Amino acid sequence: MRKPETIERLYLDFDGFFASVMQQAMPALRGRPVGVIPFETDKAKYTVVIACSKEAKAKGIPNVIAVPEAKKLCPDLVLVTQRPDLFRRAHNALLNEISCEIPIDTVKSIDELTCRLGPKDMADPEGLAARLKKRIAANVGPHITCSIGFAANRMLAKIACKIDKPNGVTIWRPQDMPSPLLPLPFEDIPGIGARLERRLNRAGIWTVEHLLKTQPKQLRALWGNVNGERMWYGLHGYDVQAQPTHRGMYGHSRVLPPEARKLHQCRGFARLLLTKAARRMRRDRYYSNKLWLWLDLREGGWFGQRELPCVNDDQAILSGLGALWNEAADELPKRHEIVRVGVTLTEIVPADGRQLDMFLNDDRDRQKWERITFSIDALNRKFGKRVVSVGPWTPPPGGYAGGKIAYTRIPSAEDFW
Repeated sequence: MRKPETIERLYLDFDGFFASVMQQAMPALRGRPVGVIPFETDKAKYTVVIACSKEAKAKGIPNVIAVPEAKKLCPDLVLVTQRPDLFRRAHNALLNEISCEIPIDTVKSIDELTCRLGPKDMADPEGLAARLKKRIAANVGPHITCSIGFAANRMLAKIACKIDKPNGVTIWRPQDMPSPLLPLPFEDIPGIGARLERRLNRAGIWTVEHLLKTQPKQLRALWGNVNGERMWYGLHGYDVQAQPTHRGMYGHSRVLPPEARKLHQCRGFARLLLTKAARRMRRDRYYSNKLWLWLDLREGGWFGQRELPCVNDDQAILSGLGALWNEAADELPKRHEIVRVGVTLTEIVPADGRQLDMFLNDDRDRQKWERITFSIDALNRKFGKRVVSVGPWTPPPGGYAGGKIAYTRIPSAEDFW
């Protein structure tokens, strides 16, 4: 495995992305501590802050915290309702500006990305960082800032990126390593959570310095898979390439406001979420063999699954949901309060790998519903909005079902129809 002798990677993380986009779009929010919430402000006391601004973080407010607790930490916190489509458009505008300066290698999430450096930028990372920040401020807005890390590989660049937030630039050259890593807590190392930290402690590994003194096979055994070995090589500055990932499911979920948590209300929300998930699946040319419905209750939860005959049309998938919902209605007392509803299409296969048994392959009703579903998709794409749906379309309070605030998945314009 190759070990670079100079910096080769840039990692960029936008500071308080969701709140800073709101501040850029709404001048009244600028310079104030802002908390982004999922529902309208008259329901704020029942919900949580799902993202906050640099000013709010400076007062000790984390990204996810109940509104009453956030208000205790910062009484002047301004609550604003999420605008997922605005976040999507800001994300695309920012990528366009960055790609004018340097090709983007991988978009890691809606607010993080990584780039490979060319010879010119390896020699002058400070100049590249200054150009990126200047271009973003001039062409998108000065209230959206970013922190940038430079290192030999992507893992180290990501860790470096978090060192001088907000709006910082950190450069870790190979000859300087591993000194900058030694004082960091395990929580600053991507891939080490609380459970894994306890496992490391039981093995006598209490600090990053201890971690660096291990051997690759030792970390592989502690992790229980190859990711531990990859972690060792990444921390030691080797050029570790990310493994390709494969799509495993399509799904959506939604936390519901207090006035919409009865079983009879949630069925329409579940239909809408499932329709949007199936539409995404068709767009990517996949079919599903299993459907899951899960309900988070005030006390406990309920989930059920149903086999599907390798389908992606709305009629077949919604029929499966109907059967699952009837099971839930039979098993759950009507007084139960549903806090969150979710649907997931699993055991997916690509279109070119689809296999049907002889009887399904000749089922004229199935073929008819597939043609109807594809015609509905074509009409909605033609007009750039939802003009036709199978059955009722019942958006949950707060809107943005299927296009909610996202970190690892970037919504497309169609997710908001």
